[in-house]
Amino acid sequence: MHHGFCTFQPLFTEDTREENLILDSIDWPETPSLPAPLSLEHTSDPAHSSFTILPRKGGGQWHVGDQLKVMIKMYDFKGHPKKSGGDFLVARLHNAKLGAGVTGQVVDHLNGCYSAVFTLLWEGSAEVEVTLVHPSEAITVLQRLTSEQPDRIYFTSLFRSGSVSESTTCNICLHPNQQPLCNYTDLYTGEPWFCYKPKKLKCDTRITHSKGGFNKKLNDKEEKLFQSNVNMKVPIWASGNSSVTVLSKKTGQPAVNNNIVKSGPSGYYSQGAWRTLGGTTVHQFNTSSAISQCLKDKTVHLYGDSTIRQWFEYLNAALPDLKEFNLHSLKQAGPFMALDYANNIMVTYRCHGPPIRFISVPVSQLRYIANELDGLSGGTNTVVVLGIWSHFSTFPIKVYIRRLQSIRRAVVRLLDRAPGTVVIIRTANLKALTLYETLTNSDWYSLQRDKVLRAVFKGLNVRLVDAWEMTLAHHLPHNLHPQPPIIKNMMDVVLSYICPQKRG
Repeated sequence: MHHGFCTFQPLFTEDTREENLILDSIDWPETPSLPAPLSLEHTSDPAHSSFTILPRKGGGQWHVGDQLKVMIKMYDFKGHPKKSGGDFLVARLHNAKLGAGVTGQVVDHLNGCYSAVFTLLWEGSAEVEVTLVHPSEAITVLQRLTSEQPDRIYFTSLFRSGSVSESTTCNICLHPNQQPLCNYTDLYTGEPWFCYKPKKLKCDTRITHSKGGFNKKLNDKEEKLFQSNVNMKVPIWASGNSSVTVLSKKTGQPAVNNNIVKSGPSGYYSQGAWRTLGGTTVHQFNTSSAISQCLKDKTVHLYGDSTIRQWFEYLNAALPDLKEFNLHSLKQAGPFMALDYANNIMVTYRCHGPPIRFISVPVSQLRYIANELDGLSGGTNTVVVLGIWSHFSTFPIKVYIRRLQSIRRAVVRLLDRAPGTVVIIRTANLKALTLYETLTNSDWYSLQRDKVLRAVFKGLNVRLVDAWEMTLAHHLPHNLHPQPPIIKNMMDVVLSYICPQKRG
């Protein structure tokens, strides 16, 4: 039901309770109100800020298995210490020569100071890197945008009957008092979608869905909070040493203790290859024969956005006997299907339902993931891969929670009727940020959705590909569509889930 501008009633009482718990768990520290007129002088400045590596607990030298702690102090553009928290910082530890990298856990002490904690996982040099993604004042703007302008990315649909055609604006959230609405809320999932009704045509003459455009409503002062090389995705430098030398683990000490596995990073890079900490061991699938042997007699269904389409493209390129069947689909939206008759492999890709920011999708091909999962028989030879996050960034987080709850119910139904089905879910990743990307798809928005996804699927028999850590820990620049070396590592994780091997 439509309850006003971008406000929807959850379908089930238990969903409301869960929604409130999730909202509490991802609650961001309070950020400052912006004065009018806004001045950069009193906002967080990475050039004046710095971090310091704290001495090892108990003193002495660093060893594999230790935890390294870094203290970060934020200052404004006038060099005054910040007194409040809310800055968005990320951190990683790396060694370029060893092809090693791991993420750090950043803690906000709410007083202008932050700490980053790293697990030391390799011998040799370990270099600390801290990055200010957004100052707290920019987070204030991003929060306001979602509250006041959830429709800043808008969509259009073409309606046609005979020789008459019209286009109207569509969205999850539309002002119902502007003109009559066509209600396309899905009958099975309850997912809301609306278009303004065409003047001459009926609602059932809608034939395409496409991204319409972007309405930017920021003043010049606010835009200055989102400047590359000034205060957006900018490194913070060390006051003193930025690296430590790590010795081999002490005799009798585990390289990684159980507490780190539970609360620390999910994995790390070594020699450019991703290694998990606990759970399924990641193996290298470096040849087409290794991949085809793993996927032999299997059907792999990929559902999601363009970051999942990358995985379809990877398999299509990696397997010479996997031939794409020409469905005459649009290159961006799909659907796609590829077949390897010799090894009895089928791989499919279908984009998720609206909101989807593709150039054009036939309405007949707009499918919600939950409905697609309900159409699968499943079983030990079926692999389901899901990735849905980027296209929800401009909407209130409740819209995303609701979508994932719907998908989770379908996953539970699938696993109940076919417990042997392998379900793999891809998390969000970091990306390069311009002003446009920030206002529509900021890493801060992605982080919120990353946390929500983990919370919604926690405890289910599903596997996660931690794209967030895999892009943050890698030396390659952040990109909405990660570069080939990262994609290769992601696919090694996927294939290791499908074809797990006993630990040697």
